[in-house]
Amino acid sequence: MALDRWIALVLLGICLAYGYAAWFTMDGSLAPFMKRNPIWPSTFPKVLSILGIFATLIILLGFEKSEPKEADIDYRRLGEYHLGQALFLLGLMVAYALCLRPLGFLISTATFLILGSYILGERRWHIMLPVAGFATLAVWYLVQEVLGIYMRPLPGFLGG
Repeated sequence: MALDRWIALVLLGICLAYGYAAWFTMDGSLAPFMKRNPIWPSTFPKVLSILGIFATLIILLGFEKSEPKEADIDYRRLGEYHLGQALFLLGLMVAYALCLRPLGFLISTATFLILGSYILGERRWHIMLPVAGFATLAVWYLVQEVLGIYMRPLPGFLGG
């Protein structure tokens, strides 16, 4: 079995467990007044589990397959790919998650976007800095003001 089908099989197991939790365990502890609502807290996890099961079954059954191309990933030649970039990006994601609270949303997100684009090969600083700044401020404004979810914009020692 190909690598993509093994990954799909693992993801199918995860989606089935997630779906079981969403369908059978999440709604048991709802307050009585919430049971009359048309949308429950488990609605989105239920939809996600169904979509995940559907997508993984498409991959497992081979409906998305076409003729093998030169661009397909060959797991026997993983050393020839840019694994360093991928590992640095994963490490950057972990560092972003750990720095989000102490450094605040604005600093950690802008730093993540700038360093992530640098790792992926972007070297035009005059484009990278304004795009990262605008994206960071736009997401913060949407989450903070439009959705009403408080996110600490700055570190605590700067008044955040």
